[in-house]
Amino acid sequence: MIYPPSIAPAYTAPLPTQAHPEQLRGDPDFMQTLARGLHVIRAFGERRQPQTAAELARRAGLSRAVTQRCLYTLVALGYAEQHERHYVLTPRILSLGHAYFASTPFVSLAQPVLDDLSATVNETCALGIMTGHEMMYLARSEVHRILATSLGLGSRLPAYCTSIGRVMLAQLGPAALARYFDDVELAPFTEYTVTQRAQLCAELEQVRQRGYAIGDQELELNVCAIGVPVRSASGQVVSAINVSVKASRLPRERMIGEILPAAQAAADKIGRFLVL
Repeated sequence: MIYPPSIAPAYTAPLPTQAHPEQLRGDPDFMQTLARGLHVIRAFGERRQPQTAAELARRAGLSRAVTQRCLYTLVALGYAEQHERHYVLTPRILSLGHAYFASTPFVSLAQPVLDDLSATVNETCALGIMTGHEMMYLARSEVHRILATSLGLGSRLPAYCTSIGRVMLAQLGPAALARYFDDVELAPFTEYTVTQRAQLCAELEQVRQRGYAIGDQELELNVCAIGVPVRSASGQVVSAINVSVKASRLPRERMIGEILPAAQAAADKIGRFLVL
């Protein structure tokens, strides 16, 4: 038995995790320089191609001078490379994420369960948590390439239009859920994306009652996913797993009838690892 990742604050008070460095100016215990550097690193993740200091400054919401100093430091430490006016991250940046995954037995114990589930249903499966406004992948077992964009460990997606995200959002109390909707832009990704707050609240209530969430072509056309909660021994939801399928290959009714029981069994097995 192990303790899960420290994630409870992410869904009782999700918003402060997204604070901009300037918002905490004046806090004597807050290291603003470190926060600015992390913001610049995150700005790289929004585009794949090399970027200029000006582009990164705009995405990070920082001045050009501050961003330039952060980039200089990243290059000096080997986490980034400069090619004339453009910057790219180096593979060394992966060591920062590896530190988390290497120190979290929960992920390594969950991976074989995901692999078994994936082999059983012959579909791609994932384990994720809620962090800030988004859901983040902790583990994946990919059988078929489902999404057009490849998603690795640590990848983030909007919570409101993903099955894992909806499972986690359904655990929020009324006040926390209201804060989430107040701060998130409900942008459409496809013609099927639900962007009305009232409709999403009604859907989350159904998720709470039935114990699973479905994302039906809301993130990408012809891709559906069904998500179920992972509960600790005490019944607390600490994460969620999903199974993604091509909508044209497996209709919603068959997904509920054939895949849901296997996903729930896998979630129960992962939950047995947890003490909470």
